[in-house]
Amino acid sequence: MVLAVPVTAGPESRSVVDELLSIVRGEQPGIEAAAAYLDVSEGTEGAVTVSSLLAEATNAGYPAPVVVPLLTGPHLGLQELHKVAAEFGSTVTDALGPHPLLAEAVHVRLSEAGLARADRARLFAITTAADGIVLTVTGGEEAATAAGITGVLLAARLAVPVVAAALDVPGSVAAAVDHLRATGSQRPALAPLVIGPEADPELLAAAAEETGCPSAAPLGAYPTVGQLIAGSYLAQLPAPAPLDEEYAEEQPEG
Repeated sequence: MVLAVPVTAGPESRSVVDELLSIVRGEQPGIEAAAAYLDVSEGTEGAVTVSSLLAEATNAGYPAPVVVPLLTGPHLGLQELHKVAAEFGSTVTDALGPHPLLAEAVHVRLSEAGLARADRARLFAITTAADGIVLTVTGGEEAATAAGITGVLLAARLAVPVVAAALDVPGSVAAAVDHLRATGSQRPALAPLVIGPEADPELLAAAAEETGCPSAAPLGAYPTVGQLIAGSYLAQLPAPAPLDEEYAEEQPEG
């Protein structure tokens, strides 16, 4: 499996990606997993590109790796990932979201920021410091639309309205905050539905500054993100061939 980060490698992204790989290997010890990026900048020793890693696997005679994009939804980098993977006969899985486990991860990040409280046993909100949430994503309006499903799941957990907005569309986050305020929210907050490497940190900071709203941290290496990566990979594996019926009947029970 290749965990594909659809951006240029940078020092700030390596720790998150490496930690997610560790989670995947812990969840599924049998998976041969490595991370790769669309491009590699200077000063990122050890980072490799998706194309070079797939070429290495091909040259070594290995089966074409499954490519799992490190994304929660649609992203401009997906098109390039599909193009590179097609050159080597590799499959690219869908993005990790929408999914209930992403809603859980966002909820926890909000609680860590003091913007929501969670029941320790079930992770459901008791009270919340924010009375409206804007899920911030990258990938334009398409990503914001796709995030709406995770938003519904998050709203059910928090019992507050949740809307999605694109960090990379000017005015999108501000318009979402204005909408929440116009419909009665007095303490809206931002909740990044991004893992981290795929989002420009400056966009995250600018959204909070422009709206005057507090923001939770990106999802980062939250454990359920690693579970989703492993699950995306396993879903692409062929189902095991059934035992020959005649052979199976001859085997003793137990």
